[in-house]
Amino acid sequence: MRIASLQPSISIVLERLGCLDLLAACTRYCLDAVPALRGRGLAVVHDSWTTTAEELLAVRPDLVMASVPYRNESLAAILKAGYPVLALAPHCLADIEQDIRLIAGATARPEALDRAKLVIAEMRGAIGEVRRRCSGLGQKPLVYCEEWGKPLIASQLWVKELVEAAGGVFLGEPGKTTTAEAVAEADPEVVLAAWCGAGDRVPLEKVAGRAGWESMRAVREGRVYCIADELLNTPAPTLVDGLRAMAAALHPEVFGAAAPGLRRMALNRSETECV
Repeated sequence: MRIASLQPSISIVLERLGCLDLLAACTRYCLDAVPALRGRGLAVVHDSWTTTAEELLAVRPDLVMASVPYRNESLAAILKAGYPVLALAPHCLADIEQDIRLIAGATARPEALDRAKLVIAEMRGAIGEVRRRCSGLGQKPLVYCEEWGKPLIASQLWVKELVEAAGGVFLGEPGKTTTAEAVAEADPEVVLAAWCGAGDRVPLEKVAGRAGWESMRAVREGRVYCIADELLNTPAPTLVDGLRAMAAALHPEVFGAAAPGLRRMALNRSETECV
């Protein structure tokens, strides 16, 4: 079995399943998400959005694994060239669990299916522990989670589920565009920005400086945060790390103010403060 992984989420899952040796090709983003892939001499291909059948020709994978976001045209071209494709499009945490099972099944290794059960159980346990610690904390903060800043796009449904697990209320409709005016009118207590492809480099001062946002509770109290893109936008077991960062932002009195992947805007907005 020779697999071409076109998204970091797939490579992360394969690592957790103990199946990295099946990879024949991956993206440069996979190398960042799974450092263990470096030095293996894998072919580096484009992601699910821009890959072509031509660049896979030299790899000749037995299976191409793709996940959102992807272009139907790209996948159709790969299928036309004769490469089998497993295309995943998760929306919620339950979908992500099912995708872990599908990836394990596609490896044709019985032990991978057993490992998938453990990975899912670990995810559920971590989410359940955060949910338990957040239960009974009193009023739930209203949280605006942003996946992109121009136009403003709210985070995906699985992020909404994580916000609820962390004892918050998700503002808006997951995955849909909104406006700065609508967010300001709702007056969230916490703003979490995790822009796709931006890593941890979201310019929080510019986010907080949008017209009308100076009077929002989140901005007045300095509760504007960046959570590293890969921790919230990658549908993989690493979402539990995003949840822990989120819980620290929403309830620092319970989880502490410090968490890997979490960055807070300084109160004076002259510089950012890493927490």
